[in-house]
Amino acid sequence: MFLDYDGTLAEFAPTPDHVFPDPQVITLLSRLAQFPDVLRVVVLSGRKLDHLKNLVPVPGILLAGTYGVEIITTDGKTVYRLDFSSNRPVLDSIKPQWEALIEGKTGFYLEDKGWSIALHAHIAKKEIADTVLEVARQSASRAAGKDTFRILDGYRFLEVAPVIADKGQSVAILVDQAQWPAAKLVYIGDDDKDEQAFGVVKQRGGISIRVSAVERPTLADYRLDSPKDVRQWLDGLISTLEPKRLKESASIGNRPA
Repeated sequence: MFLDYDGTLAEFAPTPDHVFPDPQVITLLSRLAQFPDVLRVVVLSGRKLDHLKNLVPVPGILLAGTYGVEIITTDGKTVYRLDFSSNRPVLDSIKPQWEALIEGKTGFYLEDKGWSIALHAHIAKKEIADTVLEVARQSASRAAGKDTFRILDGYRFLEVAPVIADKGQSVAILVDQAQWPAAKLVYIGDDDKDEQAFGVVKQRGGISIRVSAVERPTLADYRLDSPKDVRQWLDGLISTLEPKRLKESASIGNRPA
């Protein structure tokens, strides 16, 4: 089970650098992690890994930050799919340009994830946001090579990230490396970055769920309205798994020595 975090498990924070662990989410994921024989849980987020570690301090689940560039495996091992020293110089050349572009303007927020940088303008005035984001895009396009970096869009949002910062690629790699050929894949996410993963999951016979209060074009099979509905759905899943585990435990306990 692949789960996005912001907008899927929890409501959006005021800014990406606000890290407010949600006790309800932590409890829910801890309960899901109790069924490793039938359910493997992956939180796959655009957030950087350090944030995820604080938001989801749950043993037994896999955390993948920056769209899967950086990973903490279920046994606590940290894996980076890219060399940071080769990735960072390009971002360091773009960042001051973006900082100068938004200086003195309200409603903008520059997020530095280490492996990528993102410009948020969802509370800026539309006309100003459109102009700033277009100039930011042009400067990023000149500095970032197409073979190594990609520009990600969103609602009044722009991000420069490594090409491998792709949730679809990350799902495929994680499943293949884990050697779960018969696993049924489930993916729950809320935005266009998750659409990449919906496509991969669909190709592999899995189920994808879009979190959105309104109908919109999507590759997902189903829709839930909000993070609250996601948590209720997961709670229902746990309710179906717990009796089965108790029954199996009782069966094992009654076996003759």
